[in-house]
Amino acid sequence: MPLPNITLAGGGPVGALLAHLLARCGFSVDVFEKRPDPRTAGYEAGRSINLALAERGLHALRAAGLAEPVLALSVMMRGRMVHTGSSAPELQRYGLDDREVIWSVSRGELNKLMLDAAEAAGVRFHFGHVVEQVDFDARRLHLRDAGGGTRHHEFGLLLGADGAGSAVRTAMHHVQPLGERVEALGHAYKELEIPSRSGAGAARFAIEPHALHIWPRGGHMCIALPNPEGSFTVTLFLPGVGPYPSFATLPDAEHAADFFRTEFPDLLPLMPGFAEDFRAHPAPNLYTLYLDRWHLDGRAVLLGDAAHAMVPFHGQGMNCGLEDAVELAGLLAGDPADPATVFAEFQRRRKPNADAIAAMALENYVEMRDSVADPGYLAKRALGLRLADAVPSHFMARYRMVTFTRLPYAFAYTRGKAQDALLDELLASAGGDPQAVALDEAVALFRNRLDPLPNPPHG
Repeated sequence: MPLPNITLAGGGPVGALLAHLLARCGFSVDVFEKRPDPRTAGYEAGRSINLALAERGLHALRAAGLAEPVLALSVMMRGRMVHTGSSAPELQRYGLDDREVIWSVSRGELNKLMLDAAEAAGVRFHFGHVVEQVDFDARRLHLRDAGGGTRHHEFGLLLGADGAGSAVRTAMHHVQPLGERVEALGHAYKELEIPSRSGAGAARFAIEPHALHIWPRGGHMCIALPNPEGSFTVTLFLPGVGPYPSFATLPDAEHAADFFRTEFPDLLPLMPGFAEDFRAHPAPNLYTLYLDRWHLDGRAVLLGDAAHAMVPFHGQGMNCGLEDAVELAGLLAGDPADPATVFAEFQRRRKPNADAIAAMALENYVEMRDSVADPGYLAKRALGLRLADAVPSHFMARYRMVTFTRLPYAFAYTRGKAQDALLDELLASAGGDPQAVALDEAVALFRNRLDPLPNPPHG
């Protein structure tokens, strides 16, 4: 039986990877992307937070043979460099050592590399094509090209990897309600930049290059991620509306600069282009997308942000989407004759995990903007480090499970809550002092109350 022709909407990292994997399995793949080709037109600035590449995403890239070239475009980040303003910046490691790090990569450079690889595998890309309507009965896309002309395209299977504003999702919803729910965070973001310095090596970077920098300020924060050429992408997270400080109370670059002089006085001098960036870049709102249903029988399915857009505070949006792509490609290759069963199984496997990482991403925003400088959080973290060394069979920090293994997100979420409850119990009995906790008693408590951790799948 011949393989069905596959049409993908969306040529971003998730769509490009999925197209690549399917083409390597022998499928005929067309990809329609509404934006122009970033390899010739450049990549839109100011709307995308730098991507944090972790084990899940790296595993997906290894499946396509792309991990090493992507890492060559990336900068290693060992942990969070916390700038409280009241003391010298302090590094809080993500993992136990340099084997457990994440990687800062430009969305644009990553996307261009993946497009090249997918084209080399035989994928046909059609840039500047907007999906206007989908006739699912006739399996026909109605498209508008960059010149305003119309085009029709027949598809066998339609895969929607076209992001949070998915046109495929909208079309599917008109045929069968998907149970869509959008929860706004009430916060927005704006991208700024610390430029590189003249010099070589680490001298190009104005601040420590191998860290994700955080300026936590309670209800808001700034972060900065390094780029290979020595610059940093800085992102301000702030309520969109409401009392000061919010984007509504910073109507122009002058007011914003005054705000930075008060809240981030060490950061503003590093950004000579602050006023220009603040004026030029938008401030998109942040939200979480939930769907009850990701597929339309055997005709169409959603993945990545089109199915489960999340806030960026765990750095897992892309990693989760790439994990989706590997899962869906494997299922389709294994049973190409029964896409309805494949799509239902894909949702069954992936939706609980997408819901779990969405919840953890929301929790991580509070941790990043508030807790990283909180004594209670630091005490729990210190006790966790002791237990990770003393009883690794029963304790692994939730962040490590999410970031450095491929244990299901849903497992990491529930296990993390159980571990947190025990840490709170131990600290309460020791007056909040992690060093006063008797380690043998803590080890016994974890062994008695929790099952051993499964062997976590790594690379």
